[in-house]
Amino acid sequence: MPRAKNLVAAKARKKKLFKASSGFWGMRGNVLTVAKHHVDKARQFAFRDRRVKKREIRSLWIVRINAAARENGTTYSRLIGAFAKSGIEINRKVLADIAYHHPEVFTALVKQSSK
Repeated sequence: MPRAKNLVAAKARKKKLFKASSGFWGMRGNVLTVAKHHVDKARQFAFRDRRVKKREIRSLWIVRINAAARENGTTYSRLIGAFAKSGIEINRKVLADIAYHHPEVFTALVKQSSK
């Protein structure tokens, strides 16, 4: 009796792995052991960078708010402090969006916080 190797499942696993590694350069995309290693590494980077992306986006919001604040004669830290004192509760995501798309509204907010 021949040895059963479960070729259907093995082939499906390989197919899934090669699909994940398609587009990788050289042997990384078409040699099983090399592709396995690089797909694992790519998934590690993807896991890590989903968290890093959140930090980078928040940093972008702060840069945009600071640039708009400086155009209105103040700095980011003074502006956030003034918002806290005057009781204006607005998060950085919305504030950055206002600063980027509606500068006149941002200017009005800066004036409101400085009163």
